[in-house]
Amino acid sequence: MTFHRWLPIVSTLICLVAPISNPATAQSSSPSENSCPAPALSRLQKHKVAPGETLDSIAQRYSLIPETLAELNPSLSQKSMPVGREILIPPFNGIRVQVPAGASWQDLAEAYGIRADILFEVNGCPPQPPDMVFVSGVNWVLANRKPVENYTGFPGYPLPALAPMGFNYGWHQNDDGQTQFHSGIDLLADPGTTVLAVDSGTVAFAGQQGTYGNLVVINHQGGRQTRYAHLSRLSVRTGQRIKPGTPLGAVGTTGSPDIDQPHLHFEVRFNAPAGWVAQDPELHLTARPINDE
Repeated sequence: MTFHRWLPIVSTLICLVAPISNPATAQSSSPSENSCPAPALSRLQKHKVAPGETLDSIAQRYSLIPETLAELNPSLSQKSMPVGREILIPPFNGIRVQVPAGASWQDLAEAYGIRADILFEVNGCPPQPPDMVFVSGVNWVLANRKPVENYTGFPGYPLPALAPMGFNYGWHQNDDGQTQFHSGIDLLADPGTTVLAVDSGTVAFAGQQGTYGNLVVINHQGGRQTRYAHLSRLSVRTGQRIKPGTPLGAVGTTGSPDIDQPHLHFEVRFNAPAGWVAQDPELHLTARPINDE
């Protein structure tokens, strides 16, 4: 799936792998070095925490939101402020992001929902993104995240038997050189194979959705969501409560699969302020199918 970070569920139900245009198209003009501001990460100020200061008061002083400071300075919290410690203050709201190898400005624009030319200028106008960039206007709401202390992965597996990987999660490059992000995994399975829920939850969507084809989306506790795409049929309805192992439908070829072999497209996403963030599903599939035990 094209990775649009933290958009609402309806707006993120988009194509499985979308080609990313040439980075040159993201730069309609070529600003000279003199017309570009210094990179945002080179303009970080330092602030020494004084007694009585809070995350909110420091953020207000610099016209930022608290989440921006918390993301840039992990040691900060509402309850424990490190008095006397110097913290970093960015010139405006945003987050610091590690850039995937080979990613272009247009790739980042697609991933974070911000115009490529803005990212280009905010980071000093280098032809290619450096290892670390500042994405303006995107913020984590850390205070609203409740860690799941004992989470070790989903208790179930999405198919009756362990399936070989047809197409993995992450950044890929096509034969034509275009960069793509696949925000799920494709598990090879025969058409008609029963698709199973990996955990208990509530069906948030069950129906036809563009290039996903027949799609089931389940919201789970702990801010997690799973998606099951290209199904030939659906066995659940929106709003239905399900348990691990509940049949959701069957493997099919509906929508626009990325590979020719029949497969289940499976995604795991985490709930963030602006929507659902794609994660690597393999990290969550720790349980073995019953048929393989």
